[in-house]
Order: sequence, then C-alpha cells, then structure tokens
Amino acid sequence: MVDLALESPLVRWVDRASHRLRLLEEAGRILGFFERHARNPRGGFHELDAAGRPLAAACFLGGVPTRALHLTARAVHAFSIAHLLGRPGADDLVDHGMDFLWRGHRDPVHGGYMWAIGDDGPTNDTKQAYGHAHVLLAASSARVVGHPDADRLLADVATVLRERYWEEAYGAVAEEFARDWRSLGDYRGQNSNMHLTEAAMAAFEATGDRDFLVMAERIAERIVLRHAETAGWHVPEHFRADWSFDPDYEGDPMFRPAGTTPGHALEWSRLLLQLWEAKGRSDDRLRDAARRLFARTVTDGWDAEKGGFWYTLDKAGRPAVRDRYWWPCCEGIAAAAFLGAIDGEPFHEAWYRRIWGFTMTRFVDPDAGGWFAQLDDDLVPNTFPFFGKPDLYHSLQACLIPLLPTSGSITRGLATVGIRP
Repeated sequence: MVDLALESPLVRWVDRASHRLRLLEEAGRILGFFERHARNPRGGFHELDAAGRPLAAACFLGGVPTRALHLTARAVHAFSIAHLLGRPGADDLVDHGMDFLWRGHRDPVHGGYMWAIGDDGPTNDTKQAYGHAHVLLAASSARVVGHPDADRLLADVATVLRERYWEEAYGAVAEEFARDWRSLGDYRGQNSNMHLTEAAMAAFEATGDRDFLVMAERIAERIVLRHAETAGWHVPEHFRADWSFDPDYEGDPMFRPAGTTPGHALEWSRLLLQLWEAKGRSDDRLRDAARRLFARTVTDGWDAEKGGFWYTLDKAGRPAVRDRYWWPCCEGIAAAAFLGAIDGEPFHEAWYRRIWGFTMTRFVDPDAGGWFAQLDDDLVPNTFPFFGKPDLYHSLQACLIPLLPTSGSITRGLATVGIRP
C-alpha cells in the first residue's frame, strides 16, 4: 500500500475527476447488468446468476423460484436512483417493482407485506420487520422521483410498522409475525432495526415528518449508543424480547449468523454520521461512535494478510466465518468516504483506497459484469448462502455515496445537487 504520508499534497481520491468518473462508470455497469434480465414478466424481479441470467430453480429453497420482499424493494430503490441519474428506462422498472410490492407482496386480507412470492402465490407468507424496512425505503425513494403510487405505499407501510412492529417501551421494532399477525417468537434483531434506521431517515427526507427521524434516533440509541459501546464497539446482533443481549444465539447464515458481523458495524458507522447530519450536527455522540465503530472494525474484521472483511467474528472477536462477502466492503467504502469527507484524516482515506483496491480486484467481475457475492478463505468465488449475483443495492450505493454530500441519502443528494464531474 502506498504510504499516504509521502503523497504531498494529499488529495482525496473522491476529489480527483478520474476517480469520480471511474465510480460513475462502475455504477453504470452495475445497472446495465441488472437491467438486461432482472425484470420478471410475472411480476417483480429475477435473481440473477453469475452470467446475469435468471437464477435456476435449483438454487431456491424447495426448487421453487421466488421473489423476496427485500430484493423487490431494493430494486425499486436502486432503479429510482437510476432514474435520478438520468438513465433511460429506469422509470419503467420502478413502475414494475412498485406494482409488485402492492399487488404481489402486500397482503390484502391481513395487511402488511409477505416475505416471498412465487408464480402461484406466497411461498413464505410471514411478515418480517427486515422486509418492511425495505418497503419503507422503496416508497421513500419512489416519492423522491415523483411516482404516483409512492404516497399510498409509504402511508401503508408506515402505518404497519408503527401499529404492528414498533415497541415504544424499547424504541425498536419486533422481528416477525405470521400472516395473521400471531407472534413467531421472542427474538429481536439489530439487522432489521439497522435497516429501518436507514429507511426512516429516507422517509424523513421524503416527507419532512420528524416522527421518522425520532424513530431512527431511538433505534440508534438502543443498538449502538447503549449496546455497541458496552460491547467494546462491536455491534451485538441478537437479543431477547426484553432487548437483553443473547450472545449464544445461532440463526440462519444469511440474516442471523452467530457472533458479530463486521459489515454491520461499518454500515452503522455511515448511518450514524447521516443521522448526525440530519440532526444538524447537534449530537456529537453519533459522530464519535461512528469513528470508534470504524476503527474497531478495520482492526478486528479485516484480514491484514489477504485482505477483505471476514463475514463474522466469534464471541472473543476472532474470525468465525472466514468467507469474504461483497457487501461489507461496500459498507466500508461508504463509511470511509463519509468519515473522510467530515474529518479529512489520512487514516480514513487510506482505508477508502485499501477497501476499493480489494473490491475492484476481487469482487468486480470485469468480464460478465456485476460483482461476485462471496469469496472463500483463498479468495476464490464460491456459493452459499448466496448464489449468483443477488442484488445491486450495496454495490450501487458504494459507487455513488462517495460522490455525494454527507448531508443526506443518495436520493436526496441526486435530487438536490446531483453529481459534479
């Protein structure tokens, strides 16, 4: 790695026109990869294999292709961004996704949004907080681009979140319910609440409703300013119904892996800075926590020998699942960009360059397009729990967040100031 101390004067990469152009080019490649074959004529979007074709049925549980709620919502969000970038055809894909959120995922009988939909109806009709957080994000992004159904969707999902999920005594949301809203257990998770923090800030930007900002503040207070600080700036993932930490919880490998997940600490680092900005830079606890989370994560979560962030750490803070996933690098890029813009410290610039270097070398597929989802401990692309190239949300945001002001989300930045050359 080049010694930044010898680079004088130090110019941040994001201030170089050539770097900004490279990021815009990669964002265009990502969107082009998904635009070709993601649209499912039966509604929603296909998941794509490594070549960018619809994923084979054998890759889905039970051999039945499904459309997951969070992926449908993320596609709406991403194609709303594409529309703001002036990408022709993006508005049609936003329409397509919005229609499927309302007509496919939404439960017209009991309300709320079902987790997974196949060609013949629901394949998993549970109601997940994680999925509902992404619907709020999609509705907020669609509102920014002026979609005619955005207000309907936003009002509906916000009501469901407030009436079914929000637990006022704890300042966070419950996790999951059956289709008829019977509780499915006492588990509480930080992952769904983290994504709701992102979505609530987007909803605040889109509507001006400060209740959304208060929701984001309260979740951040519980997850980070209370639990993460106590845990030495690792982010505890799993909790009981009373929001006491459950260190022995072991769930599914994709959404609820055992231990802690460095990528989530990096994601929180950026979200805390965005929340700090949204509050007028009035709460420096948020900025300080963001710095501490980032510093601890790059120390404990990055493989100094081979590069990349390990997927999970065990209770002692040692590597557990040693595979490297694409999305923690995306979140590390975004967090380093935010911190670099706010603090201007060479430490954050060095990490910004280091993470992008690993990402471009190992995750970006220069031949087929898109990004490999995961690498084994030898840095060879592999499968499980992800197959193919599952979605564009993280990678697209990694390309665009560094190009925009830290004062808000991507959609707000694109809608108000755009991207300078």
